[in-house]
Amino acid sequence: MKNPENIQEKSVSKTQVVAALGLIIDPELGINIVDMGLLYSVDIDELGKSILINLTLSSRGCPMGAAILGGAENILKSYFPRYVIEVQLVWEPAWTPEFISEDGRQLLD
Repeated sequence: MKNPENIQEKSVSKTQVVAALGLIIDPELGINIVDMGLLYSVDIDELGKSILINLTLSSRGCPMGAAILGGAENILKSYFPRYVIEVQLVWEPAWTPEFISEDGRQLLD
């Protein structure tokens, strides 16, 4: 797997984390989880060498939830092996189709 934006391990930016997560595709709609609006926040602690992301799913009964969450964790561990990765599933605010980015909407058309 190729590192997006030539990720350097010395320090990590939110842009790099978002780029890595943009490689994860929601299998139901075929749109990456960033453009789907499933990524709510990215927190990077350089001192503690940790990355915390808050993700949601399109519904509580999403059949691909485990795959999406596991994929997010695995890709971040792969690109940032010196960081502790934590993926939290959150339900507030509740996801709606309005969260889909303009790029994501174009993919749906």
